[in-house]
Amino acid sequence: MNTQKSQLRIFIIYALLGAIALFTLFPLLWLISTSLKSPTENLLQSPPQLWPTQPTLDNFSRVWQSLPFGQYLSNSIIVSLLTVGLNLLFCSLAAYPLARLSFVGRNGIFIAIVSTIMIPFQIVMIPLYILTVQLGLTNSYLGMIFPSLASAFGIFLLRQAFMGVPKEIEEAARMDGSSELGLWWFIMLPAIRPALITLAIFVFIGAWSDFLWPLIIIQDESLYTLPLGVAKLAGTFSLDWRLVAAGSVISIAPVLLLFLILQRFIVPTDTGSGVKG
Repeated sequence: MNTQKSQLRIFIIYALLGAIALFTLFPLLWLISTSLKSPTENLLQSPPQLWPTQPTLDNFSRVWQSLPFGQYLSNSIIVSLLTVGLNLLFCSLAAYPLARLSFVGRNGIFIAIVSTIMIPFQIVMIPLYILTVQLGLTNSYLGMIFPSLASAFGIFLLRQAFMGVPKEIEEAARMDGSSELGLWWFIMLPAIRPALITLAIFVFIGAWSDFLWPLIIIQDESLYTLPLGVAKLAGTFSLDWRLVAAGSVISIAPVLLLFLILQRFIVPTDTGSGVKG
């Protein structure tokens, strides 16, 4: 009897979780369905039809041919990868001394950095734009990357990860004659790989989907990223939702693919893997 109650409870829990997952994924499913619908299908029919009766890939080919989506995709990849690489570098360099080194004012500096999380980007947007213009970084990849070179959240996340590394590993490396930079690169970074991958995913998604800052800083259409390209697509076809949906699917597909590839790495790892003996 208890076994039947337990199985019923598990079934109810999984059914509830499945319903929540389906509800969460419904907008994505509707977007994909719209991108596959032919021009003969009514998008506003009642009741709505989730799956197209005549699926077609013509919308994707029209989008790819009408606008330089290949260039937009290339720009997004370059900007996102550079943003991820530089963010991981600078955040880890800032987080390491805040976690493992002792110096005057360490806690005050950390509190000041974390406090900036509460400042909305819209408040610093104008000063950032003026600084970017003065540095001559408009209409450039570096100009799009400039506000995201480091983040308070990234420094906080990596600092907490560094603090979780056992001191014995650090002491063993110092006894072997490791320099501070070598300790950071060869010992500490491998030990916090899950945190680095987690931060990389967050930064990549933020850089990939960023619309406001590239819109402000970029006037040359050859440097447009995918969000700007989708916005232009909406205006070009006077809100033909099939084509807009196709462009949106092209835009979000790399993010989903990246998450599916990296999610298996976001697991606790043996901190001792950084030491070889």
